[in-house]
Amino acid sequence: MSMIKEFKEFAVKGNVVDMAVGIIIGAAFGKIVSSFVGDVIMPPIGVLLGGVDFSNLAFTVKEASGAAPAVVVSYGKFIQTIIDFTIIALAVFMGIKAINTLKKAEETAPPAPAAPSAEEVLLTEIRDLLKEKK
Repeated sequence: MSMIKEFKEFAVKGNVVDMAVGIIIGAAFGKIVSSFVGDVIMPPIGVLLGGVDFSNLAFTVKEASGAAPAVVVSYGKFIQTIIDFTIIALAVFMGIKAINTLKKAEETAPPAPAAPSAEEVLLTEIRDLLKEKK
């Protein structure tokens, strides 16, 4: 029974929940980037290269024979995956850089001025009283 209790404590900790949310958002972000690369970036690049559809770029290692399918190396899909990865890596880099910039700005902010000491307060009061008597 203690193993179930330990697992329950582990599963409901804040870090595990945060990690799960991050993974879900990351998967959704990956789909967005894949669509962006496949549907927005690659078509213009294909047009610039003479109407090439990158998802169809492949070469056949062995032709299909009978019931055996052809052996095909789909390097166009690999190129799209590399571009997907590059965009995701750039987005993560920019996010981390922004967070680090905010942390650095927070660390280098000048400290709040310290409250005057009791001696300084007393001297200020004496000064003010002497000014009033004049």
